[in-house]
Amino acid sequence: MVMENYSYTHLSAGDLLREERSRSGSEFGQLIDTYIKEGKIVPVEITISLLKKAMEETMKADDKNFRFLIDGFPRNQDNLQGWNHVMDGKADVKFVLFFDCGNEVCIDRCLERGKSSGRTDDNRESLEKRIQTYLQSTRPIIEQYEKQGKVRTIDASQSVDEVFADVKNILEKEG
Repeated sequence: MVMENYSYTHLSAGDLLREERSRSGSEFGQLIDTYIKEGKIVPVEITISLLKKAMEETMKADDKNFRFLIDGFPRNQDNLQGWNHVMDGKADVKFVLFFDCGNEVCIDRCLERGKSSGRTDDNRESLEKRIQTYLQSTRPIIEQYEKQGKVRTIDASQSVDEVFADVKNILEKEG
């Protein structure tokens, strides 16, 4: 919905990783597959290289496409440090959209998505592992961005339309 209404290019770290995993001849495919199935975070070098390449290709195709909504990244301190190192002076994080939602709601939604997504990690065991990884590794990154005043929190337990209304308010305020 954001992409339909605003001039952002959506890049999903997870989608880029899954794409690379299934790409014929990928040197990282098996490694990515193992990490995803275990609910672990893929090594930063792989994820950043995929994000950077996607950003560069988008801007090369149309130099007016320079605003990105990066979904699912950074997920840990290593990701954040890698991003800061590789993208310093090349990209500026304006703000972070934090979709806050209880664990059971997240699990239920992912299990529902799993009925048609074909994703190997849309099962209760992987999801519970991902929640533990989130609490240990990702939540501290959100707290770092909060200290910088860059986090915009949205109650994601609401309906899709209510969540999008909150997102619209933030995007309109942020410019």
